Amino acid sequence: MASAFRSSSWAPPAAASPRCTVSRLPAKLTIPSRKFARVDKRRVYTAKASGKDHGPDEKNAGGGFPCPTSKVFGKEAIGAEYGEGFETFRMDGPLKVDVDYLNNKLQESFLQRIRHAMKPDETYGLIFSWDNVVANTSSLKLSAWEQLAVEEGINIPQNGQIQRSMLHMAAEDVLRKVLFWGDGAGDVDRLKSRLVQIYYDNLLKLSRPVEGLREWLDALYTAGAPCAVVSCLDRRSMMEALERMDLRKYFQAVVSEEDGMESIAHRFLSAAVKLDRKPAKCIVFEDDPRGIAAAHNCTMMAVGLIGPHRAYELVQADLTVGGFSELSVINVRRLFAHKGFHFMDPQKQLAEKAPPKRKLTIDTFF
Repeated sequence: MASAFRSSSWAPPAAASPRCTVSRLPAKLTIPSRKFARVDKRRVYTAKASGKDHGPDEKNAGGGFPCPTSKVFGKEAIGAEYGEGFETFRMDGPLKVDVDYLNNKLQESFLQRIRHAMKPDETYGLIFSWDNVVANTSSLKLSAWEQLAVEEGINIPQNGQIQRSMLHMAAEDVLRKVLFWGDGAGDVDRLKSRLVQIYYDNLLKLSRPVEGLREWLDALYTAGAPCAVVSCLDRRSMMEALERMDLRKYFQAVVSEEDGMESIAHRFLSAAVKLDRKPAKCIVFEDDPRGIAAAHNCTMMAVGLIGPHRAYELVQADLTVGGFSELSVINVRRLFAHKGFHFMDPQKQLAEKAPPKRKLTIDTFF
């Protein structure tokens, strides 16, 4: 089905033909600022070879990579609690895209239904979270905290609860309330900026995906199931990491920081649009209970991967596994088997028809 919503970001029109003689068209279109268009204000690009003295928010992160401090070591909102979505730009103005709108707009066409009946594995869209599902980012984050402690000459207590806080809490909260580092706001900002720099440096060394992921993606690729990966990283960092892990060909869509999504659920909805699958036909692979809740808010199925979070913390998932080696392609169809083909499609309640009322007449006899 040719959908009009292929991307969650507005794309400028193609350049004019050389035969066009009109020369007074604006050379650059201006777009009104929106909430999701604030990405460029939070991203700072610097050159690693530069010898200039940069401020705490302008230091280099891994050879010119952006430093989204509020995302990498932040606690994002779940989103879509009431089915709300995000705004995107179109030629005729901004467009509100929510869960119900996408479920209705991305319906399968007649030819697609015939194709999916012959190849049912292509019916569903599979969305993979980047953190601890595609890449083992927990070790990268802990390594960044340890290196920061060495640079500052501070010891991190060997406590399991503190390590969990460093993985799942915002960096500012960890510095202020858990580790009690930094004397003031400026010192905390400096530590946060340096922490992200170390993380991006470690990301350049990442070359292996989560165990069993490549075999699972290869099975999905053979079956023709479309896949997407979502993350708060910038696109350049993600693409280079996927190339190093030899996973780029398996993902038909990538949702990154440039898409401007402000919550976890918005990223899942953006991935559904790019895969041309309605949210009710998508499956999210997550390791975090917050991501599972976001998937359910988007009417998506959720597969919980046991890792940093224990199995009892992932009870809300539709399926919980200890690794990708426990999955098979048939599991994708079984998640929807008990729901029927039209699972979560809008249904109208049929009201019982009341019996017709008898018309009372009075007969007069003469």
